[in-house]
Formats: sequence, C-alpha cells, structure tokens
Amino acid sequence: MVRKKTLKSLFAALPVLFAMICLLTSPTKYGRAISDGISLWAVCVLPATFPFLFLTALFTRLSLYEGLSQRLSPLFSKVFGVSGAGGCAALLSALSGYPVGARAVLDLHESGRLGKDETFRLSCLASTSGPMFLVGAVGSGMFRSPAVGWAMLLCHLAAVWGVCFVMRLFAKPVKAPPVPRDVSGNALSDSLYNAVISILCVGGAIALFYAFSEMLLSLLPPMPPFCEGMVRGLMEMTAGCKAFSAAPSPLSAAACCFLTTFGGACVLVQQIAFLSRAGVKPLPFLAVKFIQGAAAGGLCFLMMLWIM
Repeated sequence: MVRKKTLKSLFAALPVLFAMICLLTSPTKYGRAISDGISLWAVCVLPATFPFLFLTALFTRLSLYEGLSQRLSPLFSKVFGVSGAGGCAALLSALSGYPVGARAVLDLHESGRLGKDETFRLSCLASTSGPMFLVGAVGSGMFRSPAVGWAMLLCHLAAVWGVCFVMRLFAKPVKAPPVPRDVSGNALSDSLYNAVISILCVGGAIALFYAFSEMLLSLLPPMPPFCEGMVRGLMEMTAGCKAFSAAPSPLSAAACCFLTTFGGACVLVQQIAFLSRAGVKPLPFLAVKFIQGAAAGGLCFLMMLWIM
C-alpha cells in the first residue's frame, strides 16, 4: 500500500520535474512561449474578461439580482433543473465567456444562493464561451468570416444547453432557493478585489499552458498539422483555434468548436479553480465537458458543410 502511494506520488511529480528541466535547459525558448501567452492575455483576454468578472461579482450582490432570479426561477427550474439565481449565472456566462460563469457559481455558492443538488448542474450550464471570442476572435479574426463565428456560437450553446437539459431529466426537483447568507464587507471593493485576483490567475494559466504545449510537442514526433493543432488546443484552446484557422474547412471549424466547448486544459484549470471551492468534483465535470464538446463539434461540422 505504501509502495503504491509512493509510485502514485512519483508519477504525479514527473510532469513537474519535466517542466522544470525544460525551463532550465531552454529558458529562451519557453520564456518566449510564456511571453506570447502573457501578450495574448493582455491584448485579448484582459480587456474582454476583466470588466465582466468585476460586474458579475457586483451584480450577484445587488437586490435586482434577487428579483430577476425569482422571475427566471420557474423557467430554469423546469428546463435545466437550476434556480433562477443559477439561470442568471448561466446567462452571464453565455454573454461573457470563460471563466465568468464559474466565478459566478462560486459567488452564489459562497453567498448561500445555491442548493446543494443544483451546484453541479449549474457548473456545467454556466460553462460557455462568449460571442466576443467565438464571433469576434475566432470567426472574424481567424476564419475571416463572422458567419462562421455565429454558427460556431450557435452550435456551442446548443450543445452545452442540450446536454444540461438531458441531465435535468435525471435530476431531483429544485427546492426553493435557500435564504442567502449575509455577506459582510463592502460590495464594491470586495468585487474589485476578487476580479483582480481572478484575472491574474487567468493570465498565469494562459502563460503557463502556452509553454506547456511547447514542452509537450517537444516529446512527440513530427505530426500532421491537424494533429498538432489538436494537441495545442487541448492545452490552450486559443492556440489550437489559431492553428486550425490556417486551413479553413468544415473539419477545422468543427475542431475549433469542440476545443472551445471542451475548453482545453488551460480553461478547465481556470474553471476548476473556482468550482472546486464550490464543492464540484473535477472528474464528473470533465466528463460532461467532453460530451458537450463532442456534441458541439458534430453539430458544427454538419452546419459548416452548408456554410463553407
């Protein structure tokens, strides 16, 4: 038993040791990759995400949020098996993108607005990219076609919401929302502080996984562009989408839609960092995200046969 535990610890330490060796032996190469990741975060992610992280944290503390939650509660309870407060978090995620939804789930959990049975379903429902990334960055910027971006967004949301609707069929009825706990402190300053810490964590994850993708590719033999794009995307979805857009096709667009919906390691780590604090177990969450990604990729491929 002790030997098994030791081997498990050694196996978990191997990727860390490998990354340290890579950084020590090729500091210029991987330093450049980290710099590229920071540049991506500063130029694309920070302006688009930071305001929403602050505003969603602040919005969930307002009395208006409570009123909107009560109005949405019957609809979201019937369709997705979550409360109205959870439905608001899902809508914020669909408008803002990763990791705003996960942050909203944590805020609602910490303020006592989520029931125990709905937290996992909500974590899967409020896990979406937003129109700014899919339509603006991927569609218009990478594929040079807003229509492709809108089609990806439609398939992405259909897959995420469709899988969550199926999950609701096996869920228990949603109970009345718990009474919110009193959250002490200043809402404005607390929301700003949480948003700053969150966006710095996002930037760190992007920079590190940019470098990790280069390290992983150094272990693998030369591969076709599609396979290399998938490896990059499974580590950091933006890099994968950029690689696939170099040769636009229904298959490359579907691969981008899969990566954006699944999230890749970088986005998944960002979300799990928030969701684990709300009691969400990582492995079931990863399984649902993979199913959502596969569904989004299949829908996107069929739609792109008509559009492209």
